Amino acid sequence: MAKGSTAVYLYCVVRAARRPAVARVPPGLHGGTCPDAHRLSGSLWLITADVPLDVYGPAHLEPRLRDLDWVSDAALAHEAVVEHFSRAKGAVVVPTKLFTMFSSMVKAVADVGAGKAAIERAMRHIAGSEEWGVRITRRPGVLARASRPSRPSSGAAFLAARKEARDLSAHLRATSLAAAETAFERLSRHARDAQQRPRRQEAGSNPPILEAAFLVTAGARARFKTEARRQAALCASAGADLTLTGPWPAYNFIASEARA
Repeated sequence: MAKGSTAVYLYCVVRAARRPAVARVPPGLHGGTCPDAHRLSGSLWLITADVPLDVYGPAHLEPRLRDLDWVSDAALAHEAVVEHFSRAKGAVVVPTKLFTMFSSMVKAVADVGAGKAAIERAMRHIAGSEEWGVRITRRPGVLARASRPSRPSSGAAFLAARKEARDLSAHLRATSLAAAETAFERLSRHARDAQQRPRRQEAGSNPPILEAAFLVTAGARARFKTEARRQAALCASAGADLTLTGPWPAYNFIASEARA
C-alpha cells in the first residue's frame, strides 16, 4: 500500500512480557495488512494493521456503516484478532472499539500512550479473567397459552375466565422475572464483577428479561458454569430460557477512558 493511502487500524492493547506472537494471527479486516505488534512502552503492545483509506477513510466508511452485513463481517474479523491475543498465556488484552484508526503509527503511539494510566488500571481489573454473557427470555408459548381463556359457557363465565387468564399471565411474568433476578444474584457470587443492561421495552416482541455480563476469573470458571446450569434449570421451571455465551474478551469491564 502506498504511503499516505492508508491508516493505522488498532485492534487492541496487549500487556505481555515479550512481543506477542503473530505467526497464526487471523487476517483481520478485509483489505488490511496482517495484524502486527508494536511496542507502546515497557510490556504494553499495540496490535495494529494498515488499512486502505479508500475503504476505511471517513468519506468511504460512512456509507458502508449502513450495510449491516458489511459491518457484521468487519466486527467478526476485529473480534477474531482480539480473541487470538486474549488466548495467549499470561497476556492481558484491552480491546478497542470497531474502526479505531490513526493517521500514522506515531500518532497511534502518542494518543494511546496519553491514556496509558487508564489502560493499566483496566488491565489490573480484568487480569486473569474472562467475560461470560447471560441472556434470559420468557418462552412466548407459555404466556400465550396462559393468556388464552377457556371456552366459556356464559357471559359471566367468559369474564371470569378472562380475569383468570390475565392473573395467570401476570403470575408467570412475575415468576420468570424473579427467576432472572435470582440468576443474576447467584451468578454474581462467582464473578469478580457483573453488569446488567437495562431491560428493553419493544412493542410486539419478546425482549430479554435479563442481559448481563460477568467477569469471571479462571479459578472460578467451573463454579460459575455449574451455577449457570443450575439457574438455567430453575429458569426453565419458571417458563424462561437462560443462554450462556463466552468466554469473551472483557469488553464490558473496561472503563470508557481506557478505550482508544
